[in-house]
Amino acid sequence: MAIRSFRPRGRRHPSPGVSSPLERAQGPGLATLVLTILAPFAFGYFLSYLFRSVNAVVGPNLVADIGLTAADLGLLTSTYLLAFALFQLPLGVLLDRFGPRRVQTALLACAALGSLLFALGGDIATLTFARALIGFGFAGGLMSGFKAIVLWVPEPRRALANACVMSFGALGILVATVPVELAVQAFGWRGVFTGLAAATFAVAVLILAVVPERGGAGAAQSLGRQIATVIDILRDRAFWRLAPLLSTTAGTHVAIQTLWAGPWFRDVAGLDRIGVANHLMAVALAFLAGILLSGAVGDWFVRRGVDLLNVLLGFLAFFLCAELAIVLQLTSINLLMWIVFGMTGQVAILAYPWLSSHYGAAASARAMTAMNLAIFLTAFGVQYAIGAILDLFPTTPSGGYDPRGYQVAFGVFFAAQLLALVWYLHGRRSAD
Repeated sequence: MAIRSFRPRGRRHPSPGVSSPLERAQGPGLATLVLTILAPFAFGYFLSYLFRSVNAVVGPNLVADIGLTAADLGLLTSTYLLAFALFQLPLGVLLDRFGPRRVQTALLACAALGSLLFALGGDIATLTFARALIGFGFAGGLMSGFKAIVLWVPEPRRALANACVMSFGALGILVATVPVELAVQAFGWRGVFTGLAAATFAVAVLILAVVPERGGAGAAQSLGRQIATVIDILRDRAFWRLAPLLSTTAGTHVAIQTLWAGPWFRDVAGLDRIGVANHLMAVALAFLAGILLSGAVGDWFVRRGVDLLNVLLGFLAFFLCAELAIVLQLTSINLLMWIVFGMTGQVAILAYPWLSSHYGAAASARAMTAMNLAIFLTAFGVQYAIGAILDLFPTTPSGGYDPRGYQVAFGVFFAAQLLALVWYLHGRRSAD
């Protein structure tokens, strides 16, 4: 696919505040970059994914204490994704206008409040509202870090820097397995959410205290011009060639790994709670390895002139093969197929440097959050729909969900991904 230069209407010259190549060359050293920019935002994303995944472990406790159905659990958990998604477009405008430091600090404070409310909640309405507040608070979990990378990291190295930040999300998934299970056994799920509220507020203070400010072109634009640029992006054919593929693959991965993988291990693979937590930990480790691998591989190819979107397609081939094995319930290779699923499910990350290059640094946050909107609206819909489909089948004698329900639910969204892949390849050939 040819990458064209996207220029919002009215922009003819570099706007004040855009750093020149010379300024970038005179930017912070590696240690300063890691300690004061990458690490603080990485900690925020760590918590974002921990919260996103924690219900895969504490779900049985919520079902027992509150009396939830599968659809209730899916809706409660996916409310995080809905609130997260709905704030993406305003988030892009805010990040381009005010910078990631101030925006992420304010949002994390909201997430801390939501976690505390969740710990105190006693009914599904309160828990759902609290979960939505947490999702809103972590709406900038990854995008704020990506915006900081656009501001501070030279373009050829952004894929690797993005992967380093995103790998902390994998650590969040990792902690949301056996460590969370042990913490729930020791302190209860309410105690766990109280502790997470304190940790989230601490990271908000850290970002405010140590992250430096750097202006961007978005700060010099009027609010109307910024919003008009979002509309330009959403009208762009290149965006809509790519969005269905990224949203169906990455969105389905988020929906399954952060909730339904745990019940699948219980109901299809027949594991007990510790076995489920151990398998979730293995998938989380695979996610961590896959994010770092995709960043390193993408970095290697970009420096040799290869389009990142071609690298993304290679990884997605492995992802779709693993997902097909899960749909077919090939439990003889149970752990292998889930490890590949975890490693390759979020290679959509490779598209974000492409987006920032295609639409320009000044509009980078708006372009990335527009794509995030598509991904997380899909994740919300898939996570809720899987629960609704499972409720169409009778429960097992042990109180679990029918394995046939998983096959139908996962199969529907696997087919949607294949259709999105055909759409992308057809659009790519037309563009070429």
